[in-house]
Order: sequence, then structure tokens, then C-alpha cells
Amino acid sequence: KEKKTTMQNYRKVQKKVEKKEEINENEIRVTAGGRIRSYITYATKLFLEKEQEVVVLKSMGRAINKTVSIVEIIKRRVAGLHQTTEISSSVIVDTWEPLEEGLNTLETHRTVSSIVVVLSLKKL
Repeated sequence: KEKKTTMQNYRKVQKKVEKKEEINENEIRVTAGGRIRSYITYATKLFLEKEQEVVVLKSMGRAINKTVSIVEIIKRRVAGLHQTTEISSSVIVDTWEPLEEGLNTLETHRTVSSIVVVLSLKKL
């Protein structure tokens, strides 16, 4: 009789993080856990107080719908904004190590959508 293997017999391997990308002051990375009000306040402050001409909002996966909501609210608060939106997807590879002897290392591939929204006071 063949033994069934489930994912509880594996643990996810942490990826080694290479050099983190520098984030510009006018770039906002929206996460699923962040608060919408905080992102809106920061973006509005960039336009109105710090006099930035361009603000870039980026997100992946479940945070995309939050990003779209944030952008729409900012467009109502800051007059005369222009917008470009770029949608893409990337494949993320997760590696799983076996917790028991005799099992192989697994790799799972998942496709994650991402969005980059550029808001500008100048015409794009």
C-alpha cells in the first residue's frame, strides 16, 4: 500500500533576499495589510506639501483592489491629475523541504498579478 503525502509533511523554505530595491520618496508600495487612509494621506501630502509632480503606487496580488481604490480617492482630492496604469504578472517559485525521510524537495509555481499606477500633475 502506497503512503499518501500531504503538504503537512513539508515546510516552506525562506528565500534568500538579494539586495532590496531602493524605494524612491514618491513611490508607494501598497500591501494587503496596510491602511487605506495612511496611503491616501501620504500620497496627498507628497503632491500638496512636498510638491512632487509624480507619485507611483505599486502592488501585487490581493492588494491590487486596494490600490485602485486609493488611486480613485486621490484623484478626487488632488485636482488635475493624469494617470497611467501598467498591469503585469510574474511567476513566483516556492520551495518546500520535506520534514520526513524519503520525500523529495518540492517546487510550486504561482502566477501573481501586479499593478503600477503613475499619477502625475503633468500630462503623461
